[in-house]
Amino acid sequence: MHKLLEVYHSSKASKLILLGDLLYHGPRNDLPNEYNPKETSRLQNSLKESLICVKGNCEAEVDQMVLEFPVLADSAIMYLEQLGGRMIYLHHGHKPLPPLSSGTVVVSGHTHIPVAEEKDGLVFINPGSVAIPKGGYPASYCILEDRTFTILDFSGKVIMSLTI
Repeated sequence: MHKLLEVYHSSKASKLILLGDLLYHGPRNDLPNEYNPKETSRLQNSLKESLICVKGNCEAEVDQMVLEFPVLADSAIMYLEQLGGRMIYLHHGHKPLPPLSSGTVVVSGHTHIPVAEEKDGLVFINPGSVAIPKGGYPASYCILEDRTFTILDFSGKVIMSLTI
């Protein structure tokens, strides 16, 4: 989380979007040795005014008791002028998608594997994972700048990008 906050502050991004599983990542995943949910919640709370979050499959009501921003919504919707007013549908990715209009940008996490692709009239973005990357990918995050989604590792190397 510390590395993500460094990137967030240095990028001067207006919002930080968290796509679920904020404090716990489920019994199937080994947690990193340095993992500290109390410190993670403190760091997340320090950014509460800048966060947009959705519920992951490992969020629980007890998590909401220590977090000072809402984390129990299954999805969120944004419309961004920089993308021509397109709908951005944010969700964790463990539940089926609702009906969405062509051109919608679907942003999810769940698989922990980076994705930036257009398919069946939709744009799919998955930033990968900051804490528990999978599929042989490094820890990663995504930045939207102008009309380009860029997924990067923490050394600044571009993993993939998509301009829409």
